[in-house]
Amino acid sequence: MAQIIEMPKLSDTMTVGTLVKWLKQEGDAVKAGDMLAEVETDKATMELESFFDGALLKIFSPAGSQVAIGAPLCAIGKPGEKVDAPAVKAAPTAAAAAPAPAASAPIAAPIVAGLAEPGPGSATPATATPAPVVNTGRIKISPLAKKLAAEKKIDLARVTGSGPGGRIVRADILAAEKNPPTAKSGGTFAGGALAPKGPIQEERVVPVSTMRGVIAKRMLESTTQIPYAYLDIEVDAEPLLALRQQLNTGLEKEGVKLSVNDFILKASAEALRRVPAVNTSWQGDKIQYFAAAHVSFAVAIEDGLITPVIRDTHLKSIFQISAEAKSLGKRAKEKKLTPAEFTGGTFCVSNLGMMGIPKFSAIINPPNAAILAVGTTVTKPVVKHGQIVVGQTMTLTLSCDHRLVDGAVGAQYLGALKQLLESPALLLV
Repeated sequence: MAQIIEMPKLSDTMTVGTLVKWLKQEGDAVKAGDMLAEVETDKATMELESFFDGALLKIFSPAGSQVAIGAPLCAIGKPGEKVDAPAVKAAPTAAAAAPAPAASAPIAAPIVAGLAEPGPGSATPATATPAPVVNTGRIKISPLAKKLAAEKKIDLARVTGSGPGGRIVRADILAAEKNPPTAKSGGTFAGGALAPKGPIQEERVVPVSTMRGVIAKRMLESTTQIPYAYLDIEVDAEPLLALRQQLNTGLEKEGVKLSVNDFILKASAEALRRVPAVNTSWQGDKIQYFAAAHVSFAVAIEDGLITPVIRDTHLKSIFQISAEAKSLGKRAKEKKLTPAEFTGGTFCVSNLGMMGIPKFSAIINPPNAAILAVGTTVTKPVVKHGQIVVGQTMTLTLSCDHRLVDGAVGAQYLGALKQLLESPALLLV
């Protein structure tokens, strides 16, 4: 009897998964342990493993489909075996899922092709020539489509994605190959050096992606269900920057390149050791006190962010933390993290200093009791030993769940953190 493979729950917040591509095709031989497909969850892209031997008899959910947990994906059985169509169908793709605008409804932007409704005096659809698509910034594209575009030398900036969330899929690349964009006369200024001014982006309406939907839900819960307290502290960053430069210069041949955030992560864990009341979680009718500091850090990725976790941060050296943070950050951007690598954090660090933000307040990632926001290093006049001199300072903001972390406790934590960062050699012990 054929075995029906269903969409598994690949993360704690997952409700649907997007089938990025099939790694096996109908009729292919399959062994237990073979990877069948790539599935995109709200946090990562993961491979779907087969637990059966046989042949891939039928694929029920095509690439690009959004499939609910428990819905059938494919059937595996003996070669030639007949398999009945499942009762539960895969969720339609993002473009197909959008209802067509009603004739009596007010003007609405249609999803298909991403073009606005023609207004009064504009050309009719039969005669109008749509402006070529010009994608800027990060382009959402499936791995297969990206490879195909490279082979066929297709300019991705001028391809409209029809997959979930506007993702470019294989069919879009094939369509672009058949209908390449044509240059219009008068399309450049005199001299041909500058492109004509036009819309800042393609006007379109796209469904909310799984990741963005989960982020919206959790952030709304965080800001409406948690009583916040915010605490700021200014840190003298000169000792930290000097030690970092000394270590990076002296250990360059060994491939060591420490970042400011590596020191922040290490110091955050050590400060939790000194003020463990911050390393807690509100559980409704009880409070969870954690014995280990599992520090997570925010990483911006396509369509959202994710918080990889460095487990047992308090037991690791700054060099171990640096290597692990780089590895986790790289795989986070590739959406290759496993659920165990982005869940279970007890404290979180969000650093926008590298983007020039001097100070900000971050939103707590439940069930954590606090999150640390790290601003950029600012050069400004400071008073040292009674003299006004040029100094380098960094502002840290602690967002606290006031049910767990009172102002005095939060202040103790920031005080411990300040001492560690201003005497960074303590982090090497």
